[in-house]
Formats: sequence, structure tokens, C-alpha cells
Amino acid sequence: MSDRGAWTWPEGVGRHVLDRVDSTNAEAFRLAPHLSGPAWIMARRQEAGRGRRGRAWTDPPGNFAATLLTRPANGPAAAAQLSFIAALAVHEALIRLCGPTLPVALKWPNDVLLNGGKMSGILLESTGSGGHVAALAIGIGVNLAAAPDLGQLEPQATRPVSLKGETGLSVSPDDFLDALAAAFDQWQRQFNAYGFSPIRNAWMARAARLGETLTARTGSSETVGRFEGIDETGSLILTTPRGRQVIPAADIYFSGA
Repeated sequence: MSDRGAWTWPEGVGRHVLDRVDSTNAEAFRLAPHLSGPAWIMARRQEAGRGRRGRAWTDPPGNFAATLLTRPANGPAAAAQLSFIAALAVHEALIRLCGPTLPVALKWPNDVLLNGGKMSGILLESTGSGGHVAALAIGIGVNLAAAPDLGQLEPQATRPVSLKGETGLSVSPDDFLDALAAAFDQWQRQFNAYGFSPIRNAWMARAARLGETLTARTGSSETVGRFEGIDETGSLILTTPRGRQVIPAADIYFSGA
């Protein structure tokens, strides 16, 4: 495993480590009025974590639960693209800590997979009005020590896995936070300097099941097609019998998963 001294905490970014919270995203918004700049809020125990579409997120002891609270300079579309930066940062932190052969990949829109199973999820929530994002919470959960029980999953959901369960490697939440914050800062600097295009290319290079058939579900509608990647906004691109389909938001399911 890598030496944690190989990176430094990003300048001007706060670091708050709490013993217990309901939700790190909720705590981030409570702290927002008192923060002068971006800050990471990590909890050693999160009791009411949540995922996309209001789903519960379970956090066994030893897993990672943290939120980056930031105030994006651009509008909601650019703020939403930070989820891809977060996914790249989780991927890079894992590689830094566990080595370049770790079989980790990215699943659209905001999951990180290990050996094909879901190890990490990302949830963006914001405050603001009139097209202005006043504060953005980027919540990140990573199964470092243990995976949730299979009985808690929806039908056809990607199986949950943990880093320790799949590889035997142990990484502490504190070490992961240090690596993640440094990686996120580097990717965000690239995004600020060059826009979304290099982020899109980097994400595609790490994408799971590129070129394979998948199912995208939005409410009661379902689209099946070949996964071609993401467009310049981050929307999913599928090739279907009806032609090219661009899908801005959906849950996706892999064939045979």
C-alpha cells in the first residue's frame, strides 16, 4: 500500500472529523453559514445516510462517510459535473492507497465499482434559487471495511462489496480522506482550467462496461442500448434500435449483473 505522505492536504480547504452525525450532507449544510471556504466533513459514524432518490445508505463501522461542502462559481449544470470529478477522485484515491492493479471502475452516473460490485456512491445536494447554487454538498460513501446486507437491495441492483472483503486490504477512513481530498483538488483544478472535456475523457477511460448493453430506467420508462459513453454535459449516450439516445438522468442496470 502507498505511503500516505505522498500527498498533502489542499490549501484553503477545511477538515472536520466528527464522531457521529445523522448525515454528513445534512451536517455540511448546518455548518455552511460558519465556513469561509470549502471544507470536508467526515463522520466516523453516520446514522441516517442517504443515496440517490432518497434511498438509505448503510454505514457499518470502519466505512467512509464524508461530504465536501463547496460554493461553485458557475451554475447548476457545472455544479452537477462535479459528481464526475468526485468519482475520479475516489478512483484515484483507491489506486494511490492500494496500488495500480486494483480492479476499480466507474459506473454512470455516480458509482465506483470494485470487481464489478458497488463499493462507493456519490450524492450531490444543493441550496440556492433562480439558477444560482449557493452551496453544494458532495456526499461520498465508500465501503472500506464492510458491505451492506444483500437483503437491503432493490431487485437487479449491483451487488455491494467492500475493499477489505474483496482484497483483504485495510484502509482507515482518515487515510482515505487525506488521499481523496488531494485527488479531488487536483481534478477540480484541471476542470477549472480546461473545462469538462478532459474530465469526460478521463471518466470514459475508467468507465465500466463501455460498449456493452445496459438498461436505463427513469420512472416507468426503460431504454436498452449499447453504452457509448457520456456527452459534453455528462449525459448518458446509448445506441438503441431507435438510434442514438441521450439520457440526462436515470438508474442503469448491467445485463447479467
